[in-house]
Amino acid sequence: MCIACALGAASKLARAGPFANGGFEDGTAGGGVSGEGFRGNDLNAALTPAMVLPNGALYNASAPSRSKLIANGTVDPNLGGLLGSTVYQGNYSYRAQDTVSGGFVSAISQKVSGYTDQNIFFAWKAVLRNGGHEQDESAEMMITLTDDTTHALLISRIYNAGRDEKGDDTRFSKLNDIFYTADWQIEKLSIDSALQGHDFTLSLLAADCNPTGHFGYVYLDGFAAVDPLATVPEPGTYGLIGIGAFSMFACRRRISLMPKDVPQVS
Repeated sequence: MCIACALGAASKLARAGPFANGGFEDGTAGGGVSGEGFRGNDLNAALTPAMVLPNGALYNASAPSRSKLIANGTVDPNLGGLLGSTVYQGNYSYRAQDTVSGGFVSAISQKVSGYTDQNIFFAWKAVLRNGGHEQDESAEMMITLTDDTTHALLISRIYNAGRDEKGDDTRFSKLNDIFYTADWQIEKLSIDSALQGHDFTLSLLAADCNPTGHFGYVYLDGFAAVDPLATVPEPGTYGLIGIGAFSMFACRRRISLMPKDVPQVS
């Protein structure tokens, strides 16, 4: 029974949560739903990831995929080393949209059901080119985390490369007319008792500008129950380690105390 306790504790420690390929480590975008479309007739105010995914108004089933898996060590073609790493952790990330202009839009959505872990993490980097347009016409990114059980929007990040430079914030750096996040932007949602067991959807949209001449794309990685780069276990992890170690010690102690060795009470 002690061995079972130890193995149970170890399995809880190893479990990363019910994410299907959240970090794209199987070398595909499997586990999510993606779509491509043309946004040249639509302003940013009208764009949502759902419009670009299957059954959406902009979804084009015959369009070539402009999004792709990015291998660790890949250098961004527009910014080079200025953007730093294009993979947050592991071997792959996912880049929504290509790195050239054309007026196109891409989206990907990943879902987890009956979620019971303590946190949700994901990481992103964006590259948006300023074409001198109004915000509503400019290259844009949108990333949202939604509680599908209550339909509440829990995390929303929407940025664009408008000419007034009010469509971004201090997360972004600038090289000439390109706005970009040099550091990985790490998002975290703590799952309290009010959110335990709910379904959640992470959705990402990346779009070129409406006049079609300027690019916009986003790297996504690390959709998981823990920050993949965290090296120090959380207090709960230490507790599990302690339980497992104690259980194994108790097992060994019980085995070593054969009947003849059991102290007698006088």
